[in-house]
Amino acid sequence: MTTVPRGTKDILPSEVGAWRYVEGILRDLCARFGFQEIRTPVFEHTELFQRGIGDTTDVVEKEMYTFTDRGNRSITLRPENTASAVRAFVEHKMYADADPAKLFYIGPMFRYDRPQAGRQRQFHQFGVEVLGVSSPNVDAEIIVLAVEILKTLGLRDLQLKINTVGCPQCRPVYRKMLQDYFRPHFDELCELCQSRFDRNPMRILDCKNPKCHALAAGAPKLLDCLDDDCKAHFAKVQEYLQAVGIAYEIDPTLVRGLDYYTRTAFEIQYPLLGAQSAVCGGGRYDGLVEEVGGPATPGIGFAMGLERLILALESQHLLPAGDDSLDVFVVAPKEGTEVLAFQLVAGLREAGLRAALDYKQGSLKSQMKAANRRHARYVVILGEEELGRGSVTVRDMRTEDKEHNQKEVPLSDITTILKTEVHKNE
Repeated sequence: MTTVPRGTKDILPSEVGAWRYVEGILRDLCARFGFQEIRTPVFEHTELFQRGIGDTTDVVEKEMYTFTDRGNRSITLRPENTASAVRAFVEHKMYADADPAKLFYIGPMFRYDRPQAGRQRQFHQFGVEVLGVSSPNVDAEIIVLAVEILKTLGLRDLQLKINTVGCPQCRPVYRKMLQDYFRPHFDELCELCQSRFDRNPMRILDCKNPKCHALAAGAPKLLDCLDDDCKAHFAKVQEYLQAVGIAYEIDPTLVRGLDYYTRTAFEIQYPLLGAQSAVCGGGRYDGLVEEVGGPATPGIGFAMGLERLILALESQHLLPAGDDSLDVFVVAPKEGTEVLAFQLVAGLREAGLRAALDYKQGSLKSQMKAANRRHARYVVILGEEELGRGSVTVRDMRTEDKEHNQKEVPLSDITTILKTEVHKNE
């Protein structure tokens, strides 16, 4: 038997309802905040992620699905969508519009990682990007959107952590301070962090190796190295969050895992998930558009992993019960009525009702059981005697009173009657 590859998962019909529910809320809130959907290819030229994400990140160094296609081109399944959205922004000259681009996406991403609860090698991500505005009120707005999404879904006791990772003007000072701090401990660093020491020492702060993590706890803080502009920007972001009552914690160790971040970085955690508690993360990336070949354009965004988000909702019983019920099930117990049943079901569906019949055309008892399994609201029985009178029997399956739960109605009026009954009970 062939099974799904490790790190991938089938989303079965019984589970899809939860996904559609979450995606519906995401789309509704994005529309309310003025975001438009963008859909990018699931694979891109590898250089986009090497340049955009950064070749010193875990994603590029260890996690990308990269292959050479038949044209001898290096292609990578997208590990995240910000670089792809920015590539589309540049390629289609969306920067020519007077208004900023406010984009959102929902789709599969791919990273070669160790599979665990809420983390797959093919996973689904929702995210937003705002391109063309550098004001700190935009930073605050997307944080508000992220918090609003999670609260609308019912999650409580969220922890918002924010930081600033500075800019190209103030980071060189911090870079030197980090190297001076880690140099006496160089031999204690893991092999990967030793390779990062010269290339990008800030990545050491993001290492999950216990020794590196312990060493990083005593490292200098970037907040002490900020220039005046970065300090003012960060202070203003906090002012906007305070103005709308968003609680937050400043976490100086929060640097995020991708190289393109500048200034504001943030993460929202849901502690009840345990060790993997982060359900949203993002920040500003003012140099990324230039990095992929576009004009100088500020940008900011965030992303949420849908598997982890749905896991959090399931753990708190916040997902609605699935509704796969039918409005009408047509029962045709007598031979010779199957074509009429097929025709009737087609008419009911055309009228907007969820209708079905028993393809196997079993006995009356077996067809009634099938109607029960499908949670049908009404059953239409094509009885021989009733059809002889030009009518059918309609049974209300949710009424236990057997004397009043069914009635005979004209066949010619059945679609109109059922449509009225169904809408009356909605």
